[in-house]
Amino acid sequence: MADCIRVPLLLLTIGIFSSLHPTRGENNINAKLGANADIPLKPAGGPGPAAGIPGAAERVPGAGASLPRRRPAGWKLAEEGVCREDLTRLCPKHSWNNNLAVLECLQDRKEETEIAAECNHLLWNYKLNLTTDPKFESVAVEVCKSTISEVKECAAEELGKGYLVSCLVDHRGNISDYQCNQYITKMTTIVFSDYRLICGFMDKCREDINALRCGSISTGEKDVHSQGEVIACLEKGLVREAEEQPGAHPIKDECKKSIMRVAELSSDDFHLDRYLYFSCREDRERFCDKTLAGEGRVYKCLFNHKFEDSMAERCREALTTRQKLIAQDYKVSYSLAKACKSDLRKYHCSGDSNMPRAREARLSYLLLCLESAVHRGRVVIGECQGEMMDYRRMLMEDFSLSPEIVLHCRSEIEDHCSGLHRKRRTLHCLMRVGRGDAGAIDPNCQRALQTLIQEADPGSDYRIDRALNEACESVIQTACKHIRSGDPMILSCLMEHLYTEKMVEDCEHRLLELQYFIARDWKLDPVLYSKCQGDAARLCHAHRWNETSEVMPPGAVFSCLYRHAYRSVEQGRRLSRDCKVEVHRILHQRALDVKLDPELQRQCMIDLGKWCSDKTEAGQELECLQDHLEDLVPGCRDVVGNLTELESEDIQIEALLMQACEPVIQTFCHEVADNQINTGDLMECLVQNKHQKEMNEKCSVGVTHFQLIQIKDFRFSYKFKTACKEDVLKLCPNIKKKVDVVICLSTTVRNDTLQDAKEQRVSIKCRKQLRVEEVEMSEDIRLEPELYDSCKQDINRLCQNVAFGNAQVIECLKENKRHMTQRCHQRIFKLQEVEMVDPELDYQLMRVCKHMIRRFCSESEGKNVLQCLKQNKNSELMDPKCKQMITKRQITQNTDYRLNPVLRKACKADIPKFCQPVLNKATADSELEGQVIACLKLKYADQRLSPDCEAQIQVILQESALDYRLDPQLQIQCTQEISRLCSEEAAAQEQTGQVEECLKVNLLKIKQEGCKKEVLNMLKESKADIFVDPVLHTACALDIKHQCAAIPPGRGRQMSCLMEALQDKRVRLQPECKKRLQDRLEMWSYAAKVAPAEGFSDLAMQVMTSPSKNYILTVIGGGVAVLFVMGLLCGRFTRRVTQQLKDR
Repeated sequence: MADCIRVPLLLLTIGIFSSLHPTRGENNINAKLGANADIPLKPAGGPGPAAGIPGAAERVPGAGASLPRRRPAGWKLAEEGVCREDLTRLCPKHSWNNNLAVLECLQDRKEETEIAAECNHLLWNYKLNLTTDPKFESVAVEVCKSTISEVKECAAEELGKGYLVSCLVDHRGNISDYQCNQYITKMTTIVFSDYRLICGFMDKCREDINALRCGSISTGEKDVHSQGEVIACLEKGLVREAEEQPGAHPIKDECKKSIMRVAELSSDDFHLDRYLYFSCREDRERFCDKTLAGEGRVYKCLFNHKFEDSMAERCREALTTRQKLIAQDYKVSYSLAKACKSDLRKYHCSGDSNMPRAREARLSYLLLCLESAVHRGRVVIGECQGEMMDYRRMLMEDFSLSPEIVLHCRSEIEDHCSGLHRKRRTLHCLMRVGRGDAGAIDPNCQRALQTLIQEADPGSDYRIDRALNEACESVIQTACKHIRSGDPMILSCLMEHLYTEKMVEDCEHRLLELQYFIARDWKLDPVLYSKCQGDAARLCHAHRWNETSEVMPPGAVFSCLYRHAYRSVEQGRRLSRDCKVEVHRILHQRALDVKLDPELQRQCMIDLGKWCSDKTEAGQELECLQDHLEDLVPGCRDVVGNLTELESEDIQIEALLMQACEPVIQTFCHEVADNQINTGDLMECLVQNKHQKEMNEKCSVGVTHFQLIQIKDFRFSYKFKTACKEDVLKLCPNIKKKVDVVICLSTTVRNDTLQDAKEQRVSIKCRKQLRVEEVEMSEDIRLEPELYDSCKQDINRLCQNVAFGNAQVIECLKENKRHMTQRCHQRIFKLQEVEMVDPELDYQLMRVCKHMIRRFCSESEGKNVLQCLKQNKNSELMDPKCKQMITKRQITQNTDYRLNPVLRKACKADIPKFCQPVLNKATADSELEGQVIACLKLKYADQRLSPDCEAQIQVILQESALDYRLDPQLQIQCTQEISRLCSEEAAAQEQTGQVEECLKVNLLKIKQEGCKKEVLNMLKESKADIFVDPVLHTACALDIKHQCAAIPPGRGRQMSCLMEALQDKRVRLQPECKKRLQDRLEMWSYAAKVAPAEGFSDLAMQVMTSPSKNYILTVIGGGVAVLFVMGLLCGRFTRRVTQQLKDR
């Protein structure tokens, strides 16, 4: 026969083998076999030792003695003397009458049990005769009559040459007749005991056997008939060639086909793989004793126990070799080939049977083809899916089953993952290396890992990855127990609980190792693929699940999807709703680790090493890249910028931030979080509630960090970008930083307002959002980079223990402005100037006085809030903390008229008229320390101010009379004197004017001239209005009501009234009032002595403001009248001059 094995590479379903208890039909077969099994031994003329291996007969001891002798009919093996001893020792007596039973007993003995060499040779020749004797063909023709006619190849065989039985063995997968199947099963056991008995095997593999030295086994070393080791040797050679191991011998294609065919035909019963059978016989008894033989069940059982510690190493190696053959040709697995036969045909997954190792025959191709069908929603029968899952798990457990991994990852395994094979952790170790957690990885190894992950597809069922399943079992039981076991969403659930209390460290590592590779191919997330495959094909030109495209590689498809996910309706070509939800889910997962974002890692590899090598905690790497946004290379900057812009639209992408802010969201922002549809409202809510007591440190830090990132580019503030994009393009082109954009737009709004423009250039929606941004920026000095950079040195020196946020650092700088550097001082002054014009930007004031503003100023405009609070400052309902804050702002306003917008407007004409010398000495952006206001106070006392300005100065005088801190010049000049003379009054801080009264009373004790002058000015000011002297006003309140009720306040009128009452003996004043008035007279008298009038105008003003003004004016008037009368009565005092003298 030219070619005994004419078998296409189509699926051959293996028949049912003989069971433990023969049926009636089986007994008939045994009877027929027994009748023809008593074949006398004759010289081997077929493919025996003489024909197969030259000189084989000479190497077999005793061959010459036993071959020529013929046996009579009814001959029994048990009667042969050479085997009697072995038969008695090894086989039960009831089997002696059946030659086949004896043969099966002796060839399946335990390996360590030796039998005589002559008996070995006798058995081999007997089996050879069985496979070639025409009598057995006659049995085959009788038993398999119907089958032979169905199998064309066997029907064409010429009878009498022994080829029919071998042909039926080859095609036994197609035998449906029960009796024929039983007969062929018996013969198969015989044929597969020695490769030389397999028809044509020697002809096709002789050269490879010799080259690989697989035929060196001779009698005396091993049994003559135990030539399964030769096939095992060839199989190992085939594996070495596939793995491209050094020195691997290239096996001829026809021999490869024969080797794979033998492996295929022995796939149903492990007894037929003689090498594996002898290697694993004890392990089968240990692990699979209850597993019935047939249909590949024993193989699968042994595969499941391959990594048990008690498994024999030789058995483990034999199992691994068989698994590697299955990886090369799925038909070597009986159960897989049988279960998936119809689906393979249905989805066109079968290939060319003439090439056993063709791409279509590989296990990987079968898995990818059928997985593609499943992912596309096609129906694959459950039995086939179960088989697929077993082999996908097998690929994940044992890296050595993938030739590409063995070939390309050899150095990585040796350097980083040695000793992990038995623990089934080698693949995860390689994944860790691939992530970059344990050194660099070869690109070919990386691609091999990615391919293997696609083949195994653990994303569809986490249980495929045994290492992940074992590591995460406890987490799944607690955090994901509501999800059905094996559901693809289990992985998503685990990702949601990453870095939470429920996550364990080992699970975290295994999960991130797997997700790293899943993230690089959108198809490996089955939920994402099922929801987005239509969108991906429509928008991103994506191909089928098991196909790739150079134009749109797998890693680029997701980038395409999320670009379309955030398009507006106007932009068109948007994702479907279900797909968009899944894209959001993946983005949330990727935000947990920069390595889960392939594009980010690829573009930012250099920058990560340069700027963020020390950032090892979760989420720190992305924050680091955002912090160094300006320093990144262009490609990385674009990727980080796009991701940050995306986060601004949907902050829930920041999973770690969402976990940290859970309590705050549930308490204050749950409605926003539940209803948010990419509007940026959730982040705005978190910012507004950043300082609530429910806010934890992690959430606060995360929100602040995001605010700091937003200032780098106005696009990072979604609501601001949406509201002001057109305005920015029109009014602030080429400006990118958010702070600069806010300043540009704010300046435009202010200029339009001051110039009373008919139409504001900034749109209404932008102006509203601009106000929100300005308020948010006022909360933290770091949100205003120029101010922060200018004051960083002062902050470290003056406010090092003050926390950022709540404008606390800014407040600290305001309180220490006397000690700041000039640059910082100027910046703070500008900030205060803006805040005083628009108090809503004064974060501390608005925060501390929030409730008081609602109570007293709900109807006031934003710019009038501070003025309203000042008017209600002394109300009994005023909150003490708010009152203290108002006082601070009043002190600030009194340091410089420019910080008091109301005063500045009211005294617009008076300031340059009366205080120009002070203005001439001033420098830009520096405070005048109250000098202009002090100047205006003096003019107020001289009654020379305009009515509006006088009213404002009167208010300032009244307020500063109650609290000396509101008079900057007094505080500067008298700090030491107050500490020396009025320490108790200053410590009380009752704001009732006691400190001022103390200074007035101790005027004679004051040593510093500057302080004395300020106190004298106070006395002078008090003459102008009794309200300026709160102590006197309080003491004389009743007398003013009785004696001066008809006299309006101001311009010293009520003070003059009281002085006249004091001099009128008919009027009885209150004792306290009388005493205070007498004290004031003494003070004024002393003031007149130590501070005489500096000019006629000053003298005139002193007279006009004097309490004895009427008396003085009467005396002066009387004197002038006397002089006039004397002139009339006495005539001229000079001599008359003549006209002549005049004309000279």
